[in-house]
Amino acid sequence: QVQLVESGGGLVQAGESLRLSCAASGRAFGSYTIAWFRQVSVKERELVGAISGTDSRSTYYANSVRGRFTISKDNAKNTVYLQMNNLKPEDTAVYSCAADFFGAVTRTDPGAYDYWGQGTQVTVSS
Repeated sequence: QVQLVESGGGLVQAGESLRLSCAASGRAFGSYTIAWFRQVSVKERELVGAISGTDSRSTYYANSVRGRFTISKDNAKNTVYLQMNNLKPEDTAVYSCAADFFGAVTRTDPGAYDYWGQGTQVTVSS
């Protein structure tokens, strides 16, 4: 089994930055694509970005965050980061990381992902 634990959420003002962490166990970094999703209330989860477990050059970002958010990995710590810059109120959501066994980074269906963290709240005020 793979465990994923998110941290780093909080309350910030528009234009500020946050860095979220997704600490993983098991084979998440060796065999799994790691994705960040976000969810507002009872809406469906939205893919924010993803990074391949087999090719770190393979990444994906949603158009709404491209240029502002950056996903990266620290393999020694089995941790994936989501650096969020120039945050906007519309970025407010619960952010969760997820693992997909050899999945494509462009997978947008939450049902394709095998393991999930519990999520961390990001709130951006205007």
